[in-house]
Amino acid sequence: MTIEKTVSEAIHHRRSVRIFDEKKPLDTSRVKKCIEQATLAPNSSNMQLWEFIHVTSKEIIDEIAPLCFNQNAAKTAQQLVVFVVRKDLWKKRANANLDFIDSIYGKNTPKSEQLGREKVARNYYGKIIPFAYFDVMGIFGWLKYLLILIVGLFKPIYREVRKKDMRIVEHKPNGITAQNCMISMAAIDYDTCPMEGTDTWRIKKLLGLPKASEINMLVSCGIRKPEGIYGKRFRIPLEKVYTEV
Repeated sequence: MTIEKTVSEAIHHRRSVRIFDEKKPLDTSRVKKCIEQATLAPNSSNMQLWEFIHVTSKEIIDEIAPLCFNQNAAKTAQQLVVFVVRKDLWKKRANANLDFIDSIYGKNTPKSEQLGREKVARNYYGKIIPFAYFDVMGIFGWLKYLLILIVGLFKPIYREVRKKDMRIVEHKPNGITAQNCMISMAAIDYDTCPMEGTDTWRIKKLLGLPKASEINMLVSCGIRKPEGIYGKRFRIPLEKVYTEV
């Protein structure tokens, strides 16, 4: 049995591999496990507005490759993972959190008997989350923003409430899940490449994803060929990007 790498070893082993060995298939169950570990990523308000499309069909990969402009990482991929943002599920996710709270504290507990933490959690998912996520064509977001600008003159307040702000909030956790997945893959000597250059509109249509969903990124998966890493790793020196205060 192969011993998994440590976190530090996996981070250093991970590279964006552009050419995979087509003679070395991946174990689908092990990739699925890495996706499961991706779901343990921290995310805003535990809303988990994500979905993962695990593409194992060679036929579908061949259809997706041209939509990635025939990048080698797509053409030689053994499998693909599509990380999808699902803001449209915010009501279901808020209710799922409330159901989880019910499972811990019991259902229909009178407010007078609720513990402080329970009251805060129920108020958060029952009132604050709907206030933050509800919007109609971005109009309500701007009304919230104007209100917050006024309140913000007098005290610190959360300001990222417009539609474009919330879109960033929704995409950030998906990026973290992708990193979780890629590090998990590196730990078992599976390689990946996150791809930006893609026609996400056509990929959404091909995969039958809802119109309201957004693709955060595609990650190609396989076993590296030596020529699949295009050069030595380059990073800006830490002292140029690190500040201690």
